[in-house]
Amino acid sequence: MPLRSAAVTRRESGSDGDWVVRSVTGSSAAKDYRCPGCEQLIRPGTGHVVAWPADEVGTVADRRHWHTACWAARGRRRPGGRRR
Repeated sequence: MPLRSAAVTRRESGSDGDWVVRSVTGSSAAKDYRCPGCEQLIRPGTGHVVAWPADEVGTVADRRHWHTACWAARGRRRPGGRRR
């Protein structure tokens, strides 16, 4: 299932590898997603990012939906980690 065209796609590199990252507007979000950074829900209507490893084809199963702030902080936090 392709993401809607309102999204802006870019390539990012970090200490965790190369990623294809797509910014999704709140109006494009159709259902709840669970953010792997904080394990909280991303509700429909909330802008967020979708990321998948750049070296993979990028199937739907490879995509992960992240809160924008969680994606930006992923190098400082472990997956699923909450600030203590």
